[in-house]
Amino acid sequence: MIPQEIIRRKRDGDELDAAEISSFIAALAAGQLSEGQIGAFAMAVWFKGMSRAEIVALTLAMADSGDRLQWADIDRPIADKHSTGGVGDNVSLMLAPIAAACGLAVPMISGRGLGHTGGTLDKLESIPGYMITPDADLFRKVVKEAGCAIIGQTGTLAPADGRLYAVRDVTATVDSIPLITASILSKKLAAGLETLVLDVKVGNGAFMADRGQAEILARSLVEVANGAGVKTSALITDMNQPLADSAGNAVEMRNCLDFLAGRKADTRLEIVVLAFAAEMLVKSGIAASSDEAERMARQALSSGKAAEVFARMVSMLGGPADLIENPDRHLARAPVAKPVPAARSGWLAACDARGIGVSVIDLGGGRRHPADWIDHRVGFSELLPLGTRVNAGEPIALVHAADEAGAERAAAALAAHYRITEDKPELTPVIAGLI
Repeated sequence: MIPQEIIRRKRDGDELDAAEISSFIAALAAGQLSEGQIGAFAMAVWFKGMSRAEIVALTLAMADSGDRLQWADIDRPIADKHSTGGVGDNVSLMLAPIAAACGLAVPMISGRGLGHTGGTLDKLESIPGYMITPDADLFRKVVKEAGCAIIGQTGTLAPADGRLYAVRDVTATVDSIPLITASILSKKLAAGLETLVLDVKVGNGAFMADRGQAEILARSLVEVANGAGVKTSALITDMNQPLADSAGNAVEMRNCLDFLAGRKADTRLEIVVLAFAAEMLVKSGIAASSDEAERMARQALSSGKAAEVFARMVSMLGGPADLIENPDRHLARAPVAKPVPAARSGWLAACDARGIGVSVIDLGGGRRHPADWIDHRVGFSELLPLGTRVNAGEPIALVHAADEAGAERAAAALAAHYRITEDKPELTPVIAGLI
């Protein structure tokens, strides 16, 4: 296999066969390709696309580049959820323990921030001691005893995707439907799932800003996953504003703990979390209907059972046992917290969600290069949702920064990302469709 020949053929629009794709991915996993070759391949795919057969071959090759997990000793349905990425999207942190509290086993393989979007692993690393790459035995033990475990890719689980994922982040090749499909599903196939629910984001804060493109991606994911034997569906959800009222790492972890304690009821975030919990429970056969499944999820929250599952998972993976009770003892706060005043009176009508994600990176809460250090303390909290009436000078958010200069820059940037109008806006629903 000559890598540059495969890159050339894809660059020229040729269809690669399964053997060519398999050999290229095997070389990638073995460390035999340079970052330049990986980036060139990704860019060729971005420009020329892939056929469905090529996407299936790429997905299977990446899934087979390492170990495949088996769960024969667990008598619960094995299920998971994955998001294509957004701003303030911390759904997985609450959804996994809710689903586990309702009877599912959730071995969730998550990723880091990609482009302007936040990463579940980066948020979890704001918890002191939390191990995002435990060995296989501990991973299995946590899933079996706690019901869920949210971890990152180990060196033996879809290792080809891990390297390709990092290069895509810094080569402007994130928003490629074939690469997104293969990246997401290779990890899920390797995790040994029986059912999967996908959150395909659409809007100015998503990789798919166009509804039509989001539906194409959702169908690609669902068709490839179902074809590989994993019962899969996808919800298309709105990402024209941050989903949670926080964007960052430690600030989103605090948001998660508040949610599990019942302090985020009647929010867009709650709508999405409960919808995905219901879809997972119905798809896995735990509940007979969406209404029954939503009642089960609400009961898991109100009873405190979901919070108990989350606490057990955190403790078993090396985090503090009292995180739920004493978050301030463990989650670091930025030294500067500054309100962001509304530029004028009126209604919050629109925002640049992608710009808000970029502002978190500018604060130090994300990466420009794969090896960049992240300041988990920084970000935004208390973000007001669109459709809120504000007065000039009233806070629309709180910025958390490492210093005064950074706080000033971020506050000015955030204010500029919002459009305030005299008339009350008509807002799009947070759940736009089911595939």
